[in-house]
Amino acid sequence: MENNSKIYVAGHRGLVGSAIMRKLESKEYSNLIYRTHKELDLTDQKAVNDFFEQEKPDYVFLAAAKVGGILANSTYPAEFIYDNLMIETNVIHAAYKNNVKKLLFLGSSCIYPKHAPQPMKEEYLLTGELEPTNEAYAIAKIAGIKLCKYYNQQYGTNFISVMPTNLYGPNDNFDLKTSHVLPALIRKFHEAKINKEPEVVVWGTGKPRREFLHVDDMADACVYLMENFDAQEIGEFVNVGVGEDISISELAEIIKKIFGFEGEIVYNNSRPDGTPQKLLDVTRLNELGWNPKISLENGIKNTYRWYMDIKHD
Repeated sequence: MENNSKIYVAGHRGLVGSAIMRKLESKEYSNLIYRTHKELDLTDQKAVNDFFEQEKPDYVFLAAAKVGGILANSTYPAEFIYDNLMIETNVIHAAYKNNVKKLLFLGSSCIYPKHAPQPMKEEYLLTGELEPTNEAYAIAKIAGIKLCKYYNQQYGTNFISVMPTNLYGPNDNFDLKTSHVLPALIRKFHEAKINKEPEVVVWGTGKPRREFLHVDDMADACVYLMENFDAQEIGEFVNVGVGEDISISELAEIIKKIFGFEGEIVYNNSRPDGTPQKLLDVTRLNELGWNPKISLENGIKNTYRWYMDIKHD
C-alpha cells in the first residue's frame, strides 16, 4: 500500500475497525474512506455496489460484523448468520467487481470445532462440530473465509483472511447483556468497587481457558499482513493471537488486583461456560514475522482508562 492509496475500512467505528483506523493514521496513510451504518448499510447489496462503483477503493479492510457474546449469540442466531453473511457477500463481491487490489477479511476463532485439539491450527477448520452457542456466527465467518478462497481461486483476486483470538481494548462493548467476557468483567469490577459491593458474580465455573489479544496489536498485525503478504503466501487464512491462554478465574483475579477490589469472586455455575478452551496456534503468523507487543495486564489497564474516560465525557 502507498501512503496515498485509497483505503476503505468497513466497520471503522467498531472495536477492530477503529484500531485499524488509528494504526493507518499513525503510519500516515492519508486517503482513508469510511461510512457509518446510517450512511451505508452493508447488508444492502445495491447500496454497497453503488458505493464501490463511486469510490473505487484500492484496498479494503472488512472489519464490519454483527458481534456479541454467548447471550447475544444464543438469543439472536438468525440475525447473526443473516447480517454477517450479507455483509461479507456484498463487500467481497463488490471488491471483486471493482478491481480492489487487496482485501483483508476478519473472521473469528469461533470458526474452529468445539473440541478441536489445542492450540488450534489453521488446518483444523471444518474437522468437527461447532460450539452450539455461537454456531450461527461461526458458520457466517467460515463462509467469508471460503468466499475469499474461491474468489482468489476462480478470479485471481488477492483477498486474505485473518482469524483473531478474543480481542479487547478501546471501543469495546461494555453492555453486560451483549459483551464478551473481558469488558464485562471490567464493568462488573468497576461497579462493584464504586458501589462497595461485597462480591462480583462471574458467569460459569471460571474453568474455561481463553486467549486475549489487545485490539491495537490486532490492528498492527492486519496492517503488517496487508503491507507485506499476498493471499498465496498466507494460505487460506492465518490465526492472529498471542499463543498463550489463561482461565476465566485467573482473568478475574488479574482484574480484581488491578482494580484493588477487596470483595469476593463468586461463580454462577448455572450459566454456560461455552467452549472449554480456545487457544490459537500462531506458528504461521510468527513465521511471517509478526509478534504481539502489549501484555495482558498493560492492555487491561489501557482499556480501563478508556472506559473511565468515556464514562466521564
